[in-house]
Formats: sequence, C-alpha cells, structure tokens
Amino acid sequence: MKKEKIHLEYLLNATSKNILWSAISTPTGLEDWFADKVISDDKIVEFHWGKTELRKAEIIAIRSFSFIRFRWQDDENERDYFEIKMTYNELTSDYVLEITDFAESDEVDDMKELWESQVAKLRRTCGF
Repeated sequence: MKKEKIHLEYLLNATSKNILWSAISTPTGLEDWFADKVISDDKIVEFHWGKTELRKAEIIAIRSFSFIRFRWQDDENERDYFEIKMTYNELTSDYVLEITDFAESDEVDDMKELWESQVAKLRRTCGF
C-alpha cells in the first residue's frame, strides 16, 4: 500500500543555528528529543526506544545547517523517507523546522501527533 506524504512546519524561537543543527543531526542531539539512544557510524543510524524497540535508518541526504534525510531500512518502498529541515526566516529572525514523513492513510493522524509531541520535547530540551 502506498503511504501518504506528510509535511509539517513548526516555528521555533531558536537563537542559534548551531544548537538547532546539533539537535537534528547528531546522535547526542537526537537523544535529547527523538529517541532514547542513537548510535551512528556516519551512514547508518540506530534509533532505540525503551529496552526493545530498534530501527535502523540510512542517511540518504544531508546538507549542513539545512536538512538531514533518513530512510528506514525496513521500509518496503525505497522512495519513502523522513526529513528534518531547518530554514531561517529573516523577517522574524526565527527558524522553521520542517518535517517530511510518510505514513499509511489510517496512521496519518497518529504520525502527526507523534511529531507534535517530539517537537514539543525538542522545544523543552533546547529552550526554543
């Protein structure tokens, strides 16, 4: 079954591009808000939740201080990915965090809720 593409945007009161980039692109940063434990060998990233859940993703594209795109290794469709992108709004001097992800049509609302809670955690841990 083909998954639906989800695109979400969150305005962050981030003052430092370095802090935001570190939060979305490094194992230590991702452990603060996205997963309980993150292990990376530069191309393959292991995401751990709790004691039993483990998913591996490949970094398929990255541009420093812009975006990072992952593809879950267990996804059947090679076109599916999830991307975390940061853009700077010069008018407001704020950063916008853009999330692109894919979900089954009956899981879209759950996926949106999950991202909402993850980004809320990002705001708390980084002070955005």
